Amino acid sequence: MHQPHRQYSAVILYLSLALLSGCSSYEGSIKPAESQDENSGMTVGSLEKPLLLVQNGQSALTPESHVSSAYLGPVEWDNMGAISLALWVHLVPANDWQFDDIKAPGAVALALDGAGHALKLAQPPAATRGPYRPIASWGQTAYFELDVDTLRRMAASHDIELIFKAAGGTPVRFAAAPDAHETLERFLHARGY
Repeated sequence: MHQPHRQYSAVILYLSLALLSGCSSYEGSIKPAESQDENSGMTVGSLEKPLLLVQNGQSALTPESHVSSAYLGPVEWDNMGAISLALWVHLVPANDWQFDDIKAPGAVALALDGAGHALKLAQPPAATRGPYRPIASWGQTAYFELDVDTLRRMAASHDIELIFKAAGGTPVRFAAAPDAHETLERFLHARGY
């Protein structure tokens, strides 16, 4: 008489575990985050931490490595329904590299699956603190204009690169990990795009 109840309990347990495992794999290593700016009251959507991009031809960074790196992260500001987007970019040069000012016109480009996209400097809304912390005090940080279509293209791209001009005009490419587009897909989903 207790046998059907046990089978029913086992099915419920199995479905619950399957649902939980599906949710945990969806979260990934870098999750979307949301905060509220204390002074302005704006809601700020970002990633929990920015995406790391490694200089092409270099291996993954270790604490003692001396290679340049770059970081990027999408940002959404919601000021009582007025939505604006930007791409936060941070460049951390190694001792042996000199880069142009990343805020200069044409100093930074975005490449998605090999296709280049010019980046235009953006002015973020006045807020008490930025959505991401700079990785290094000697690094350069800037915001660039971003629209939903470009963010969707980033999320659909398997190769996401930032290209910076080094001193003398030499382009230096930095590539995101192959799963970066999945993190951006989660950001789009979390922000309702």
